[in-house]
Amino acid sequence: MKTDLYTHPDYYSMDDLLSDEHKLIRDTARDWVKKEVSPIIDEHYEKATFPMHILSGLGEIGAFGPYIPEEYGGPGLDQISYGLIMQELERCDSGLRSTASVQSSLVMYPIYKYGSEEQKQKYLPKLATGEMIGCFGLTEPDYGSDPGNMVSNFKDKGDHYLLNGAKMWISNAPFADIAVVWAKNEEGRIHGLIVERGMEGFSTPEMHGKLSLRASATGELIFDNVKIPKENLLPGRSGLGAPLSCLDSARFGIAWGALGAAMDCYDQALRYSKERKQFNVPIGAFQLMQKKLAEMITEITKAQLLTLRLGQLRNEGKATSAQISMAKRNNVEIALNIAREARQMHGGMGITSEYSMMRHMANLESVVTYEGTHDIHLLITGMDVTGIPAFTREMPEKK
Repeated sequence: MKTDLYTHPDYYSMDDLLSDEHKLIRDTARDWVKKEVSPIIDEHYEKATFPMHILSGLGEIGAFGPYIPEEYGGPGLDQISYGLIMQELERCDSGLRSTASVQSSLVMYPIYKYGSEEQKQKYLPKLATGEMIGCFGLTEPDYGSDPGNMVSNFKDKGDHYLLNGAKMWISNAPFADIAVVWAKNEEGRIHGLIVERGMEGFSTPEMHGKLSLRASATGELIFDNVKIPKENLLPGRSGLGAPLSCLDSARFGIAWGALGAAMDCYDQALRYSKERKQFNVPIGAFQLMQKKLAEMITEITKAQLLTLRLGQLRNEGKATSAQISMAKRNNVEIALNIAREARQMHGGMGITSEYSMMRHMANLESVVTYEGTHDIHLLITGMDVTGIPAFTREMPEKK
């Protein structure tokens, strides 16, 4: 069983900008990850299983809904604390962060922001401890980047709603107790509904054959005339902006998480460059190796500054969706590049499970796609700076 030797890089003394509480929260998450998850993550990745026994531990370190107020069972922390926890989780594995990110930003967040008081009291305390696990149903088989054209729908049947449709690529689906599902009513308006496991016609088949996020459970959500109690409709907001606001929160967490993966790859590459010898000297003595390390730490430092500032803006309620998109896109890109360079520096050893770069690399290929693809986030920035949307084009008429 390998030892987790991670030491986080801090080239610009970023810790000086964090409060003592921030550092305590981060270090608590780091220590827990090193003790409870790092020793077992490779085995679960290889077997494509999620370590279910760690769910309560994630709850204990505040990884589920860190910013949810204490009155609903959450720790009541700020957005930077949330980011730091996600950074430590993905530093270990993207699948670990995905599980916590979905629970926090895509399940607890919409219930807290748009749910009734009864819904908040019923679900949030159990979600905060990990006693209950949730998932988020937005993406459909034919509608990924274009969720507004979703097919899933529900009809008013008097004393209940009748839900039909399907969702795909849903993290946590195979073992989730509830799903926050987005579907259209009879007028075509998108609403959120809480679907509970055990409701007749609701199934969550697991998706197999993944070569990425293997330590995270992914499945489908299938609704075949599922009767939904009317009190399970989220009353606070409707329209596509509701699920997109949840994605803002999740993308914010991804920006921090991907940075954690980049930091882990750099830390291993730096250590290896000092230990591995070729031609009678450590490989870190060669110019090309120093170039790789210098570029890695430069990109990490830039991303740290970008992400911390975004956290400050989010704490103040000033962060825009476009700013979050920029950070998500940038940080995942630099993490992918750093993982690849770190893998090369390790030579053949870099493809083994003794080191985490290859696992990070494969995981990040999912992260660069989900919750807004790399190119979609580029277009979000483009639209923000030009004021001109480039997402859609009218199809030419056939002659």
